[in-house]
Amino acid sequence: MTGLFETLLQPLQYTFMLNAFMISFFIAVPTALLSCFLVLKGWSLMGDAISHAVLPGIVLAYVTAIPLSVGAFGAGMFCAIATGFLQNNSRVKRDTIMGVVFSGMFGLGIVMYTKIETDLHLDHILFGNMLGIGWLELLESGLIAAFVTGLILLKWRDLVLHSFDPTQAKASGLPVQWLHYGLLAVLSLTIVGALKAVGIILAIAMLIAPGAIAFLVTKRFASMMAVAVLVAVGASLGGVYASFFIDSAPAPTIVLVMTGVFIVAFIIVSHRARQMKAAAVGIRQA
Repeated sequence: MTGLFETLLQPLQYTFMLNAFMISFFIAVPTALLSCFLVLKGWSLMGDAISHAVLPGIVLAYVTAIPLSVGAFGAGMFCAIATGFLQNNSRVKRDTIMGVVFSGMFGLGIVMYTKIETDLHLDHILFGNMLGIGWLELLESGLIAAFVTGLILLKWRDLVLHSFDPTQAKASGLPVQWLHYGLLAVLSLTIVGALKAVGIILAIAMLIAPGAIAFLVTKRFASMMAVAVLVAVGASLGGVYASFFIDSAPAPTIVLVMTGVFIVAFIIVSHRARQMKAAAVGIRQA
């Protein structure tokens, strides 16, 4: 029994694992809160677009010797603003515009990356390097997480009204444009915070899965946010912990755990819906 207990606590004996646990927690909370709004507004592709669009900003930041997070944030905001501009000035639908913008910027980033000599590993940009996180990255992600979480908790009611009914939000005197672009800016900032840990490609799962799971099992938005945070934190910590024993990368393991939770939630909710439908049919027949 003592040997089993020591084995279970083994991941906590390594600094790189403790750092991975901490940064996964920092990332989980703001991405979970944002995922609720993205699912509610149908903006899942927006998170995908911004996640891919940051690559040219990262490469440009490396070339100009400025912080990579600054370049990533700038590229993410450019993608968000360009998408909004094209949508308002063309007949093309938003999802099509986002597909064109993010694929174009991602392609530009790949071309730029191949044209420079760098020790920056593309795999770390695409898939993250959670086990190589240092205190500087922890501090940066922690500050971003605290800022984004505080802002969302402060303005979540206004954002909910804007998400459900922008017309009513405008009639109520809310600054609709500020809320719209403010949410995009916070989304870009959160992706920057998650970039070094989970990478560009896997960041999108962190911005969709928690909200999607919470949407399945709750009816009220406040409950949806709470469930999304619990799912994201639990899956993140559990994924990092499991990755140690199965010898896999933490980021994709986290995504697999979230996918598994979504499948289980979907099966349970579908089963309950069928039971309620069958009960209703039985009552009518009686």
